[in-house]
Amino acid sequence: MTIDYILALDQGTTSSRAILFDRQGQVAATAQQEYPQHFPQPGWVEHDPLDIWRSQLACARQVLRDSGIGAERVAAIGIANQRETTLVWDRRTGAPLCRAIVWQDRRTAERCDALRAAGLADRIQRKTGLELDAYFSATKLAWLLAHVPGARARADRGELAFGTVDSWLAFQLTGRHVTDVGNASRTMLFDIRTLRWDDELLDLFGVPPSMLPEVVPSSAQVGVTKEAWFGRAIPLAGIAGDQQAATFGQACHTRGMVKNTYGTGCFMLMHAGDAPPRSHNRLLSTVGWTVDGRTDYLLEGSVFMGGATVQWLRDGLGIIKQSSDVEALALSVPDSGGTMLVPAFTGLGAPHWDAYARGAIVGMTRGTTAAHIARAAVEAIAYQSAELLAAMQKDVACSVHEVRADGGAARNDMLMQFQADLLGVPVIRPRVTETTALGAACLAGLAVGFWTSREEIAAQWQAERRFEPQMAAARREELMARWARAVAHAKSWAEPGPH
Repeated sequence: MTIDYILALDQGTTSSRAILFDRQGQVAATAQQEYPQHFPQPGWVEHDPLDIWRSQLACARQVLRDSGIGAERVAAIGIANQRETTLVWDRRTGAPLCRAIVWQDRRTAERCDALRAAGLADRIQRKTGLELDAYFSATKLAWLLAHVPGARARADRGELAFGTVDSWLAFQLTGRHVTDVGNASRTMLFDIRTLRWDDELLDLFGVPPSMLPEVVPSSAQVGVTKEAWFGRAIPLAGIAGDQQAATFGQACHTRGMVKNTYGTGCFMLMHAGDAPPRSHNRLLSTVGWTVDGRTDYLLEGSVFMGGATVQWLRDGLGIIKQSSDVEALALSVPDSGGTMLVPAFTGLGAPHWDAYARGAIVGMTRGTTAAHIARAAVEAIAYQSAELLAAMQKDVACSVHEVRADGGAARNDMLMQFQADLLGVPVIRPRVTETTALGAACLAGLAVGFWTSREEIAAQWQAERRFEPQMAAARREELMARWARAVAHAKSWAEPGPH
């Protein structure tokens, strides 16, 4: 029997997925399962770690069962994961200490304010490449150690393990406590130049070194799964945070290439070469991946509310029944009627980094309808991403010729066309849009010889549709200026302190 598939585990913010890829990098089978979100207080977002694990395991088993492709035909497993989400568990039993604090969670914004006031933001950015923000894992972990009864004492005794979602899944699958360099670089505890956990940062956030996972390459066999999970042991050979994985899966392997993922949030990443870039426009410098001993770096801009804005139209306002309905509703009007929606429900990410911004709808009149609001919501995704590319082009010397798009919302033709119009460069949607999972599969496949080189992977990448910019430059500038006015209304809305 031939071993001719890679299994990618794509653990996202709202659902877990498992996808089988063949040797041509095509999707052979997929399974998906949503799991609960918890919002115990305004600005707080939590997951049950067992929901994450059980849904991910169920998807992996389902895709093997339903496809008829047995585990014996799988060469390796790759993990792609929601990043920064912070989990703590018992090192001996594997039982979670408490709910995970999700990357969207803003409860530690005041701690970040205090660190900034103490003059530490620049030092943290120099080491980690990150903005001092509640988005990242360090302040979340510090909060758990301070607020979960007994956590600090247990951590000091070496009983507790910390990890991001990749680390949690790897531990459950193989028993090993590891993370890859890219995920480590998102914790705000890792020096992206030395590629090591940083003692000064660990001391600053009060994190015992015994809690930390071993840092491993993104493409390397780091363990094998327990036989109980799939009936046979399968090598775990690829690990990457979702956005690093998507960048790799989009074949953005050379400096200056850009991809934008339209998922729960929107994440634009530019390949920055083999040295960490220093942003002067509040973007992030992050480790992309380590493959065959070479580490590549990325410049990143993050939008907190992308597809989640459409989910809000569905779940919060109830103006659509399912997320895919938004395009037809938005296209039922010629434009947004002057309405702009700033989806700062959990603050604003790059390039603003305003933890106290909150959602706003401006420009409404008596003639504003649900369709105008839907269109404004879709357009807001494109406006936020356009801000990111503008910041990137200020930071780097190379020009951008195209943006490769992926993620669920990239299937929305109206959004893709409006995005190309605002960016002023073509937006290209690939034939395989599951690029996050594909990137994890590619990293795993390279490690076990399933694919031989990055060049082989890049040659498999194909465009499905190319959206050319059609908007006049003057109109683009007018709309971006109006967007800036709308954002100004949303900024600094919430007051620090309990609500």
